Amino acid sequence: MNAPTPGPTPTHAFEDFSVGQVREFGSRRVDREEGLAFAAAYDPQPLHLDEDAANASVLGGLSISGWQTCALVMRMMCDAYLLDSTSQGSPGIDQLRWLKPVRPGDTLRVRMTVLETKASRSRPQIGLVRSGWEVFNQKDEQVMSMEGWGMFGRRET
Repeated sequence: MNAPTPGPTPTHAFEDFSVGQVREFGSRRVDREEGLAFAAAYDPQPLHLDEDAANASVLGGLSISGWQTCALVMRMMCDAYLLDSTSQGSPGIDQLRWLKPVRPGDTLRVRMTVLETKASRSRPQIGLVRSGWEVFNQKDEQVMSMEGWGMFGRRET
């Protein structure tokens, strides 16, 4: 039996992230039907499902679940760099803020800034990258922010 052929070497490893580095990516239109389906399955609050209830809410109209916004941003991160990296997952998010409602039909984009990097002491083959993500709609209004850590394999161990 032949050994499996290794895939391509990932482009983004721990050493490729430097403090202050900024990347912009994504352009994802938020679909109304997808938003309703997500809300029905995972966040069935009336302001995500019912036009009249949403209009009467503090948000003043139907809005996409913040959790769906997080999922959309995760997909954009995967497409922009994570799937072509040595990503080893994340120990968590330190901060998450939903700043403005995301509406059906909005188009989202992301700006990621590397805030801190450090080699793991307990696992020398891993480096930690703390990033801040700013999410904007098509009007350049910031709709979400988050900060968190990613773990990446190192080339130099």
